[in-house]
Order: sequence, then structure tokens, then C-alpha cells
Amino acid sequence: MTQKTGAAAIPDRRPFRQMLLALVGVIILTPAPAAAETSADSVAFGTPSGLPFTLSGSYLSGRLAGFQKDYAQAAAFYEETLAADPTNTMLLERTFLLKLANGDVEEAVHYARELEQAGLQNFLAQLALGGQNIVEGKYEEADKVLSEGRNGPLAQLSVGISRAWALYGNGRIDEALAVVDGLSGPDWFEVFKATHQAHLLFAAGRTAEALDAAEGAYAIDQGAIRVSDAYARVLAANGRQKDALEVLDRYDAQFRGHPKLDQTRELIASGAVIPPMVTDPAAGMSEILYGLGAVIGRDGGEELSTSYLQLALFLDPRAEFAAIALGSVFERMEQPERAIDALMKVPEDSVLKREAEIQVGMNFNQLDQLDEARAHLQALIEDDPSDLEAVIALGNILRAHEIYDDAETVYSRGLVTIAELESQHWLLLYFRGIARERLGKWELAEADFRKALELNENQPLVLNYLGYSLVDQGLKLDEALEMIRTAVELRPTDGYIVDSLGWVYFRLGRYEEAVTELERAIELRPADPVINDHLGDAYWMVGRRNEARFQWNHARDLGPDAKELPKILDKIENGLTDVPGTDAAKADTGNNGG
Repeated sequence: MTQKTGAAAIPDRRPFRQMLLALVGVIILTPAPAAAETSADSVAFGTPSGLPFTLSGSYLSGRLAGFQKDYAQAAAFYEETLAADPTNTMLLERTFLLKLANGDVEEAVHYARELEQAGLQNFLAQLALGGQNIVEGKYEEADKVLSEGRNGPLAQLSVGISRAWALYGNGRIDEALAVVDGLSGPDWFEVFKATHQAHLLFAAGRTAEALDAAEGAYAIDQGAIRVSDAYARVLAANGRQKDALEVLDRYDAQFRGHPKLDQTRELIASGAVIPPMVTDPAAGMSEILYGLGAVIGRDGGEELSTSYLQLALFLDPRAEFAAIALGSVFERMEQPERAIDALMKVPEDSVLKREAEIQVGMNFNQLDQLDEARAHLQALIEDDPSDLEAVIALGNILRAHEIYDDAETVYSRGLVTIAELESQHWLLLYFRGIARERLGKWELAEADFRKALELNENQPLVLNYLGYSLVDQGLKLDEALEMIRTAVELRPTDGYIVDSLGWVYFRLGRYEEAVTELERAIELRPADPVINDHLGDAYWMVGRRNEARFQWNHARDLGPDAKELPKILDKIENGLTDVPGTDAAKADTGNNGG
């Protein structure tokens, strides 16, 4: 079946900053070719896996676990190998890095000291040692550790701003500002420098100067939540409440808003004294590590990203953004259990807690724990039936498991809480329409799709699904085909929507046109079994039999749905004997079938 049912991703309200791409690519945190002693002599103690220890076996197991991004196992194997070969600096560095990435920060600090004592310059070790001192209030010692220069722009920015917060903790605000101002590097330095200058000045009570710095940061990146939040707060602290609210309005209009900014809006509207976002040196250092770690995590570099975010949470256990970013990195690493652990670190009183809890439910589903996912999200909905994100999350999970009746009920429950439908509610109607179509409730489904289009005209996902469904039933053919053509025009690089157009041509008996569109779809989605299967069918109908079997064989090898595999195998063996089609394929396509 065509990809008309592909669930739409809910747009991320947080904008992506395309920075550090090249930089992350050159930071090497994977081990060099084995420098460890590889003696196979057995030792008396066991390995983390419970098997007898060998130096080479434990080292290779550590490398394998590292490649698999199992930081806990990798750290344990390297630590064990290091105990047997304590002078091996490569093992020492890998043990430190993996302990940090795994969140074992206090143990990482121990190995960071050993790295420094061995004369090895590692900027993450420097950050870990400086961070430990800041947490303990030893700002003079932190300044001493962090004042030693390190090569590379990421190291310079991270260490430099961390040092500025150590100086702030010591009451040396002007020196802190001078350190930040003196940081020289790529253009992307500037937003971080200006933001932290604003934080430092605001925390020191110098609100007028803080406003200049915050304006500079906002001019560079208006899409960053933390930048917009800081700027709005500093504006309000300077008596410019109207301007502050306009900053928040601008963000809402562009990025669908954010709970943290809603909280700031309420604070400003209340007329209360506006506190700085950051007042504690440890939280200030945590903020720069979160900011960099989150960007790195979106662009790969998971080991470096998790190291930054784990250290950020060590410095400030209430760092809600760091916890959510860490959870997101683990999700991209396909480690839902670790993601759940990270997301549960979001404080109970945080406005981001519900967002984190929704993600926890989604991760239970990734673990194939449907009952846990369902119960977790249902509890959120019971607590607040108007929480449409929780409604959509649960409904989509149920729909993915083909529990369409319950999915319809969940979507409907969310819709009844809406006093007046607005443009953003198209998605909920679209999802309910899919559930109803699958339940055979076509009239209700069509009504949902058409209402979704009233709210969001020419929405390509809705046009694609509704248009295909109409053609599939031989209904309103002119309108249906125009809908799918419009969807393709709006998303010409979406292979699934292009596939829909090709498959509709096939169902209408317009096989040459089907081949043209399906070949385009294959270029866009070469590894999709459904599209390969469709192209095979189209080739068969235009007499290209060898190419048809090639595409069917390819579809077979790409892991098709279990229900489709027997059909594909039969076509490989016998060709296409039962041509899919609608009554419309036998009729004049210029007539309206419904």
C-alpha cells in the first residue's frame, strides 16, 4: 500500500542552529589503533561480562562496546584493562572520557586528575576538574585549573566561559567579563559570548549593561529559546515590559511557543521583580556546557555531546534543558532506557516536566512496552485532558499498533476539550481521520480530512491521504488527482507523496505516467520496499518484465511488511496476475466517480 499513512512528525518547537558541524568532525574522541599491551595471559579476576580476564580481550571488548555506544560497558572494560596496565595513557584517556559520557562524573574527575598529573592536556579533563572545584565553591582553584590554555575553538570557548563563571564566584566580575570578551574564534562564538556576558552582568545587578549584551545575542540568534528568554527578562528588568512581551510574541509566532517562555510571560505580566536566569557559578558553567552539548548532539558527536550534558547536570542537577537534550541524544542513539533515565532528571516543578513525561511514554513504546507506554501517557491525559501533545502521543502509539478504535477514542477526547478549532489543530483531525479510515468509517474520516484542510489549506499530508483514499474508492476522481498533484508540487522531494501520485496513476490504468512518477519516487527513497514493489508492478504493466522482477526482488530484500512479503514472492515467481485497480480504472477518468 502506498505511503499515505506515514505519520506526520509534530514540528519541533525548538529551532536547530547549524553550528559546529565542521568542528565536531575534527574532534577525535575515538581511540587510536591499539597501543595497549595485548598479552593474552589470564588474570585471577573476571571481566564486566563475567568471563575470565585477558588484557587483549578486555581491551577489544571495550572498543566494541564504545563503537556500539554502550558507554557503561565500555568504561568498565577500559577501567579493568587500565588496572592491569596503569601506565598506558591511551587507556587512561578512554576510561576518563567514557566515564564522563556515561555520567559517572565523580569517577571521571578521579581519572581527570591522573591525566593532569601525567601531563596530558585534555580539555574535557580540565572542564571536569574545574567543574568539581566550582561545585565545591573552590573558585580560586577552579580559576587556576581553567586558566591554562587549550588548543581548538571548542576547548577555548568552553573553558574560557567556564573560567569566567569561576571568577564571578570569586567576586571578580570585571575580570570575568574581560575573559569572555577576549575569546577569539569563529563567528558562532559571538552568540555564546554575548549571552554569557548578559548572564554575568544581570547576575551582578548591572542590568543596563546586561541589556546591551542581551541585545547583541538576540540580534545574532532570535530562534534560540535561551537567548530569547534572557533578552525578554533583561528588557523587563530595565522597565521595558512591552518590548519584552513583543520578543516573546515574536518567538511564539515563528516557533509555536514554548512552556518556558510562557512562564516568563506570566512573570513579566505579574509585575514581579524579574530575577536573572543564572545566579550561581555552577549553573553558569552548566549553561555553556548545555548550550554547546545540545548543538553537538543534534549534529552527531554523541560521545562528546553526552560528556558535555552529563557534566552540565553534575554542575546543576536542576538543568532541565540539559536533561531533555541528553534524553534526545540517547533517543537518537536508540537507547530508550538511557533516554528515560535522563528525562526523569527534569525537576518535578519544571514547566518542562510534562514534555519530558510525554517523551518517557514514547520511549517505553520504543522498548516494546506498550502497556507501560499506554499507562504512562494515559495518566498524563487523566491529569489534564486538554494536553493535546499527550493525546497525540498516545493516539499515535495506539495507531501504530493498529489499535484504531482506541486511537480514535483518544483523539476524540482531545478534540472535545478545544473550545474553538484553530489552524494548529489540523494535525489532530488528520490523525483521527486516519484511524477512522482504517476502521471503515469513511464518511467520518473524510469529514475530518476536509475540516483539517479548512484549518490548514493545502496541507500536503492531508491532501495526499484524502486524495489517495478517494481514488482508491473510485470517488471524486478529478478532485482527488488534483489533491495529490498539489501535494507533490508542495513537497516535490517527498518520496512517499511522489509514490502516491505514481500509484494513483497505476490504479487508474495510466501505467506510463505511473512509471515516470514511481521512478522519481525511487530516486528519492531507494531503500523503501513499498515503492520498489510499486515500481515493479508498473514495469510489468508496460511490458518491462525483467525490470519488474528486479524491483520485486529488491523489495523482498529490503524487509517488507510481513503481510506483503508473500504477495511479492508470488509476483517474483508468477508475475502480476491480479492487477490492483479501482472501478475508475475501467472508466473515463474525466468523469467524477462520486
